[in-house]
This record gives sequence, C-alpha cells and structure tokens, in this order.
Amino acid sequence: MRNKTLLFAAGASTLAMIPATAVAQQIVGAASAAADPAAGTAPDPDQLDDIVVTAEKRDVNLQKAPLSVSAVTAASLSEANVTEITGLNGLVPGLVVARSGGGERMVSIRGVGSETPENTNTQPGVSFHVDGVYIFNSIAANAAFIDVAQVEVLRGPQGTTFGQGSTGGTINVVTQQPSLEGLSGNANLGFGNYDFIKADAAINVPLGSTFAIRGAVQHLAHDGYATATAVAGTDDYELDQQDETGWKVGALWAPADNFSITLNTIQYRSDTHGPAQKNILDPDPDPRRLTQDYPGRSIINTELYYGVAKLDTAFATIKSITSYQKLYSKQAWDADGLTGDLFYDLTYSPLTFGGDRYDHVPLWQSRTKSWTQEVNLSSNGDGPLSWIAGGVYLWSKNSQYIVEYRDADGDPLAPALPLDTAWNDPLVDTIAYAELSSITREAWAGYFESSYDVTDALTLTGGVRYNHDKYSGESASNGAATSGTYLQPLPTPGLTTKKWTGKAAAKYQLTPSNMVYFSYTRGFKPGGLNASAANGARALLGFDNGTEPTYKPETVDAFEIGTKNRFLNNTAQLNVSAFLYNYKNMQFLEEDPVLYGEGTSNAPSARIYGVEMEGSWLLADHWKLEGSVSFLHGEFNEDYFALDPVRASEAQIAAGFPGYLFWSNFYAAAVARDAARQNINGNNVPKIPNVQGTASLSYTNQVGPGRVTAKAQYLYRGKYQYRLFNESASDTTPDYSQVNLFLKYEPDNTKLSLSLTVTNLFDKAGVNSRFSDPYGSAQTYNTYVPPRQVFGSIGYSF
Repeated sequence: MRNKTLLFAAGASTLAMIPATAVAQQIVGAASAAADPAAGTAPDPDQLDDIVVTAEKRDVNLQKAPLSVSAVTAASLSEANVTEITGLNGLVPGLVVARSGGGERMVSIRGVGSETPENTNTQPGVSFHVDGVYIFNSIAANAAFIDVAQVEVLRGPQGTTFGQGSTGGTINVVTQQPSLEGLSGNANLGFGNYDFIKADAAINVPLGSTFAIRGAVQHLAHDGYATATAVAGTDDYELDQQDETGWKVGALWAPADNFSITLNTIQYRSDTHGPAQKNILDPDPDPRRLTQDYPGRSIINTELYYGVAKLDTAFATIKSITSYQKLYSKQAWDADGLTGDLFYDLTYSPLTFGGDRYDHVPLWQSRTKSWTQEVNLSSNGDGPLSWIAGGVYLWSKNSQYIVEYRDADGDPLAPALPLDTAWNDPLVDTIAYAELSSITREAWAGYFESSYDVTDALTLTGGVRYNHDKYSGESASNGAATSGTYLQPLPTPGLTTKKWTGKAAAKYQLTPSNMVYFSYTRGFKPGGLNASAANGARALLGFDNGTEPTYKPETVDAFEIGTKNRFLNNTAQLNVSAFLYNYKNMQFLEEDPVLYGEGTSNAPSARIYGVEMEGSWLLADHWKLEGSVSFLHGEFNEDYFALDPVRASEAQIAAGFPGYLFWSNFYAAAVARDAARQNINGNNVPKIPNVQGTASLSYTNQVGPGRVTAKAQYLYRGKYQYRLFNESASDTTPDYSQVNLFLKYEPDNTKLSLSLTVTNLFDKAGVNSRFSDPYGSAQTYNTYVPPRQVFGSIGYSF
C-alpha cells in the first residue's frame, strides 16, 4: 500500500497526473463538436486541444471553469471497455461507483453520495443526467451509455444550477445529437472470451436543410463471470452475465438560424440472472464460484423521452427541457448467500434447537414514472457580465412491492405472494417481510447565477437557488390487516423541505494559460419518508434513538481552492484542487430496536478533505502520458450511537430471543438490541479511498499503410469503509489494481478500423464493493470487477 501511494505521489509531482478519464485533452474542440464530430476539426497532434463541457448548464472551456470537472470521451470509454456507470471507477478522481443489491449502483464523489441502498425513495447525493435531463433512479443509470459523445463529472456540491440531489456532484452523459451537416454513421462489431459480443451502429440523416434524424442501436451480451453451484438442476447457474439491448432515436428541426427543437428517446432492456454477490462466509475460496442455492433474476426496462427547444435572441438564449421517464425493475436473489445447510448452521440456536434454512427475496419490484420541466435563460454577448436563470419542476411516483421468505421449513423456491392474497391465507405466515408502497415526490426550484469580469484577470461568480420538495404517499408492510388483502397501504406522514443553497467563487487568470480559483458552495439533498415499518415505535417504547417516519435533509458546505495550467507550449497540463467539506445530517440506513423497523436516519456531522490532481503531457515522438490521483480523508466528528443490524441480531440472540422468540417479550428483546449501539464519532466516512488514481501511456503513429494507436493503462483504487459502522469484517473493502491494454489500426484510404482490447490483464478478482444487506439476514457479500476480457472489434465509419 505504501509503495503504491509513493508511486502515485511521485508521478503527480513529476508530471502532474491527469484525468486519463478525461483524456479530455485529446478531445474535441467544443461541446458542439463533441456532440457532432462532423462539426469539429482534427486535433493538432503537437498540442493539447480544449474541451467544452456543459458545466453549470452553460458551455464553458474546461480549463476556464472555476470548479473541478472531468470529461471522459467516447474514445476513452471504448478503449477501457466502459459500457455502464460502474466502469468509471478509477477514471475520475474521487469517484466511487459501488454495486449494491440487485441492479443498484451507489455513486459517491469525495465520500458524498448515497448511503441508503435498497431504499429507492431516497435521492442520490450525486445527481445523474442525460443531456441535462435529471434521471430519478440509480437503476436507470445502466441505460445511459448509448451513442455517447462524452461523460462529464462535476465534483463537489452543485448548489445553484443542479441543486438538490447534488451534494456530492453531478454526472452528465452527453449523447450524440442529430446534425444538419451531412450523412454520417458508424458500425462496430466485437467478439471475445466468455462468448462476448458487442454490436452497435448509428446513422445521421439530414432530410432537407432544416430537419435531421439520428438513430443508434446497441447490443451487449456475454456469459456469466461467476456461477452459483447449488441451484437445483444445475451446478453452474450463471451470474454476472449480460444480455441487454438499447436504442436511441433523435430528431432535429431548425427552421431558423436562431431556433431549434430536438426530440430524443432512449429505450433499454436487460434480462439476466442478476449480479454475483458472494457471501464472505462462503467456504469456496474461488471468488467466481458462489455456494448458493437460489436462482436469482434481474429484469430492467427503462424508457426516456425528452425534448429541448432553444431560441437565441439578442438578449439571451431561452431553453426549455421536458422529459418523461419510466422504469420497471424486477429483482430476485439469494438473500442468505449460502446453501440451506450452511445457513442453518449459521443461524442455529441452542435455545430453540433449530435455525433457518433459507432467506430468499423472490420479488423486489419497482415501478417509477416521472417527468421534469426546466426553462432557463442564459446571457448572450461578450460583455463583462454573464448570467443564467431558470426554474425546474419535478414529479415522480415510485411504487414498490417486496416479498422476503426466511424459514426452516416451507418451500425455499416459493414465488412471491400475489397482491390479492387474503389476510388470513396460511401463506402469509411464511413471509419474513413484505412491503407495498407508493411514494410521490413533487419538487420545484428557481435559480440564478452570474459572473462578472472585474478586470481582464479577475472574475467573480455568485449564485443562489431556492428548493422546495414535498413527499407524500402510502405504505404497508408485513400485513396487519384483519380483512381483505394482506397488505393494505395507509397514508404516510407527508414531508415538505424548503432550502436555500448557493455558490460564491473567484477566479484569477495569472496568464492566458494559468489560473487559480476559490469557491464556496452549499449542497443540499432533501429529507424523505421511511416505509411504514419505521413507524416510530421506538419512541413509544421510550428509546432515545432509532428510525422515525421521516428523516432530515442533508447539507454540505464545501470550500475549494484550485489551479488549472497549461505549460511547455501547450503540450502539458496540470490541474490541482484542494477542498474541505462540512457534512451535516448524512442520510444512512440504520437498524431499529424494534424488529423490522429499519429505515433511514441522519448522522449529525462529518468533515472531509483532500487533494486531487489531473494532468497530461504530449511527449516527443508520438507519445502521450496521462494520469490522475486523489488523496482523501473523512471522519465523523460528533457523537451518534448507531445500530448495526448484525450487532442488533447478535444481541437479541445472546439475550435469549432468537427468531420468533423476539415477540414473546419484545420489549426485553428491543432493550437488548438497543444496547448494541456504537458511537460513530471518529469513524471513517464511507466510500472514501485514501488513494485512488490512474496512469496511462499511449503511442500514435503511421505504421506502414495505416495509423496505429496503442495504449497501456493502470488503475488503482484504495481500500475504504463501505458503511459508517466501520466493522472490520463486513465494511472494509480491500484495494485493487487493474491493467488494461488497447491496440487499434486504421488502414489508409479506408473507413475501417481494427482493434484489440484487453481489460484486467492479470485477471485479478478485485472487490468492487463489499455490500452489507441492511435487511433480512444482514449478510455481507463481495461483488467483484470483471475477470480478464479479451476481444477484437472491427469498425466502419463514414
């Protein structure tokens, strides 16, 4: 570990490590060029080119923006075989994408993100956008990487233009848009080990001088990287396999030079056996073999429709962005992560002379419908004052149906109970947990931000945003009905959150190629509603701590200082930033003294700080060196006695109340559980690797009758704590490193390209995430990065 830290530190001081992700310096010359290659010019091979990002909803030069932002180009994504958001791990400083239960992704930047896995009613701390459209559910993020131009990652709270849900930062996927410039397109086909197949194609067709359409389709499939070895009927039930298809269609109408309407839809379908989640108690040492007996399943369907209307006037550019989204997710998995015999031995109690043989979730179903409307005005002209003002309205309805079984008898493969099951049906007694809920969120906000050039060198920026969020809905869990169906949702307590956020920044241009900046930003994530199980029963029993029907909003006050630089006749770049966060009321999943009362609580205070560096250098003779590195630390700095579900379960069993005996004297059992609380003051903030970075070396030159591009890339992600409990056995996620290789050949006078990609060259079973299930049997699992993949591709573009 120490050697790796020194390696990164040495590399950063020698060259200023880069955003290999941002390979932003090999990039396109403007945001319009990123979205339409035909509109751009070929980059000068002897100098770094600029990149324009839509940071803060205005097109800005990455090197001129007074904030930390990285951009990952489509070429960089392809070279590293990044096909979904988890692949961004290691490519952007401070970014961690941790796989959670089912199809969820827990995204955090600089330790600020989401600590509420499997609670799809909470908002992320890193907001996710496609072409500026807010995406409500992290599961839907899997569908975003279709016909991508670049991925922009804004690090730190985005308290003005993006507002709520951006306490950690914002990820914006910029896709290719229809163009009037001419007929163009591309197609690629790749094959590799694990029966890997990747096929994609896109075409842009102008229809006259004012109308154009663009269509793209993508299919990705491969066999499982892991197998469950004890599923009835097979000894190699595949997990971590992929079978997904997505397509995108867009249309552009530009009847005048100053007016355009663009309409897009993105559709995505995935049907697999689900992720490989290996119990850390699994006796098989092979990380790709899971001693599990339940056939998991994962179905994800998403639909996104959005339109952008833009009008340029002498005064301002007026833009309207409208979207409608649908998500259907159906998950099933082995919640105990073991076989019947192993789980029985694990849960056996001499007090009851028995244990449980299974804990399975045959259904975790989510249906989300949402729409958004934003209107903003941004200034035109070249004067000293520039500004943007806008308003946003969001509406979303998330419905969930969850069924969990845990027992020593019964059918371990029993399907989920139908919703119309009667309250007195004997099967209701076999359920360990069930939930039927529908939560509606309605939010609106107004924002204004402006920048003023005090002198040719000094620019001041200020912004403010007002946020208004309202939650309402209904929920039922574990069936308390005495007639009719076994789950009968009742209205939940409503919750309204109102918050002002904003930003202040100063930028000083030392030279045309060197600048420094300082910023203060307040970020905010709204509070929300817990399920009906977290009904505040602990208060009725006299406990001071525990989950409540609602939870508080969280805020981040962020101070950042940075510098952005070009050197050596525009052949070298170094960007450095240092920051300090005061983090208040972090939302996290907590156990309750009362059984089945899990829910979201708030950790009162934490402090996070760190340094990040990005850089690139065009060496002589066609070589390029790129890299990035971050050094981060965060810890809680106020007392809070939190209850870990594992410790709560151990405490109640030790007190003589295992399983159903809890209810024989639930108060005494709850007292035992409550006594298991631990003070988190001084614990590390979750998902903050102390060291994380990447370095790459590439070579581009004419070789024979064609152009060769070769690249070697090294990624490293340091260890971190998965949860705030900091339990060494269940929370410490180990570090891992990975080497990727890429080779591409483009024959002269053809439109063809041939490429060979090798990811995870040394076939390391790096742990992407150590996921602790907050519900059910509270088991802990490892999820692993993909094994070595080797595949070749042929491409054609025109």
